[in-house]
This record gives sequence, structure tokens and C-alpha cells, in this order.
Amino acid sequence: MYNSLTTIGLLVVANVFMTIAWYGHLRMRDFSWFSSLPLFAIILISWGIAFFEYCLQVPANRIGFQGNGGAFSLMQLKVIQEVITLSVFIVFSVIVFKIDVCWNHILAMLLMVAAVYLVFKK
Repeated sequence: MYNSLTTIGLLVVANVFMTIAWYGHLRMRDFSWFSSLPLFAIILISWGIAFFEYCLQVPANRIGFQGNGGAFSLMQLKVIQEVITLSVFIVFSVIVFKIDVCWNHILAMLLMVAAVYLVFKK
């Protein structure tokens, strides 16, 4: 149980870093100092943020993988990670970009939850 919670917790935090690295620069362009940076500098900043994502993602997968004594198969790890990614992205979109969550967003998330159910089905 501890490995499962540790894995999921690390994946959540890793995905926060990933989402900021991938999409944060779209919001940061509103700041004059950031908008004047060349694309290469923005890429380097994103890589710097993504470094922390990898520092959490890799241990999460190692801890959670059945082959290392964890609770999850490779397929289960991937589907869990995708659901976490979507969940973090929705929260990020609502908070940072003020995006309205629509019915189709909710339906897509429910289908992802169904995917988690199916991947755990024996």
C-alpha cells in the first residue's frame, strides 16, 4: 500500500512540474521580461523545470513497477499516469488560464477513469 501511495503521490507532483514546463510559458508571455526572451531561452527554462519532473517520475515508476516489487504492471502505471496528467492539466487550465470545463471535458475524463478500471480488470 505504501508503494502505491508513494508512486501516485510522486506522479502527481511530477505532473505538476511537467504541466508547468509544457504550458506555463504560454502564460508567462504576459510578463514583459519573459516575452522578450528568445525561444531557445524559453526552451532552456522549460527543460530546467522538466528536470524536476524526471527526478520524480523515474522514482515513481521504479517504486510502483511490479518488476521492482511495486504494485502496478507497466500498463497500469501508464494509464494511471495519463489520468493524473489529465487531472493536473484540467486544474492547471482552470486556475492559470481560467478555462471553463465543459461537458465534453468531463466525459473525456470519465472515459479515462473507465480506462483505469479496465486496465486493472483481471
